[in-house]
Amino acid sequence: MAHWLKRKLNAFEQFTIDVIFGRREGVGPTLFAGFLHGLSWLFSGVVQARVWLYRKRILHDQPLGCLVVVVGNLTVGGTGKTPVVEMLARALRDRGRKVAILSRGYRSKAPPAWKKALWWFTHTSAPPPRIVSDGQDVLLDSEKAGDEPYMLARNLPGVVVLVDKDRVKAGVFAIKRFRCDTLILDDGFQYLPLKGRLNLLLVDKTNPFGNGQLLPRGILREPIKHLKRASYVFLTKSDGRRDPELEDLIQRHNPGVHMIECAHRPQYLQRLGGDERRALIDLQGKRVGAFSGIAVPESFEAFVRDLGGRIEFTRRFLDHYRFSYEDFVEIFSEALARKVEYIVTTEKDAVRIPEGMPCPVPIFYLRLEIEILRGANGFDDAVGRICFPVTGALPATEAAGSAAS
Repeated sequence: MAHWLKRKLNAFEQFTIDVIFGRREGVGPTLFAGFLHGLSWLFSGVVQARVWLYRKRILHDQPLGCLVVVVGNLTVGGTGKTPVVEMLARALRDRGRKVAILSRGYRSKAPPAWKKALWWFTHTSAPPPRIVSDGQDVLLDSEKAGDEPYMLARNLPGVVVLVDKDRVKAGVFAIKRFRCDTLILDDGFQYLPLKGRLNLLLVDKTNPFGNGQLLPRGILREPIKHLKRASYVFLTKSDGRRDPELEDLIQRHNPGVHMIECAHRPQYLQRLGGDERRALIDLQGKRVGAFSGIAVPESFEAFVRDLGGRIEFTRRFLDHYRFSYEDFVEIFSEALARKVEYIVTTEKDAVRIPEGMPCPVPIFYLRLEIEILRGANGFDDAVGRICFPVTGALPATEAAGSAAS
């Protein structure tokens, strides 16, 4: 019964997402889109009022006295943010910074209410952030940490990863407990209580702003004009071709902002639950099944096809969906029926697969990394330009923010 109800709720959520992305046609989707349009007007008013209150200093942000780099986007999901955060943290760590990544831990399993109440009773203060990694060991699994924080912790030895909805509290904790001097606010463009010295905004070139409308009718978290709050703009998922119309739109809202264009490049195939890696060329001509629970599954499936994989079937789940054994009964059943040789998924999905599950067909995930195409000589150069400018001068948006404070 619980599995049936979960499937029905997921189906409704997927229907809503399909309407937002324009994947559904007909009378029902059109009427539902009209209802969502009305809600988006209310959401827009709330968002703009909140930004105005912070800009007028009626609500106050809090500087923490160290370098705070905000990485985020104007839209929900799909910009390829996690690989950018990972490479940024690695580059800063390699330059001698003591880095902490602060995440809200979206869809992570929070401690039960009684534990929080007990902590308040015994310590007379809020519970500390959840420590996903102390820089040496990964201390939480993906369910308790959230899939993205867990993936970052696993891939970034030497970097602290913390999860807490209150990222001001998490930042103070990182500074006091781990002596961090650099904080990366993951998915933090809309988190205004913590003052960022640098705001790195990611824009997906394949679908920059959706239909131009705010949630829940569109994919925008805030209006396009808020591009002006970015210190730097990363154009992600690029095919290398210029998009003058998009670039003009960005410059119109944020004149002179520096744009760094990049692509997500597949590196290798990693087998689930083992150390086996295979070269990308191994996909050529293979019969494969593909499944994913990400915001834009089309981009992942395109990678598999471009690498020569013959996709015999696909399974698409909601973003951050936590897989069950029942899901894999169906996946493996179809894989065996279609005689596929591999099942392929994303790295973010791989961390949400139940451990110890028998796999009658091998599962591999596709490892992606960032390649800079324009605006810097490479990712390390981009980090140097952003965080360690030669002149010591701040970008225009940062300097304005510092003056305001």
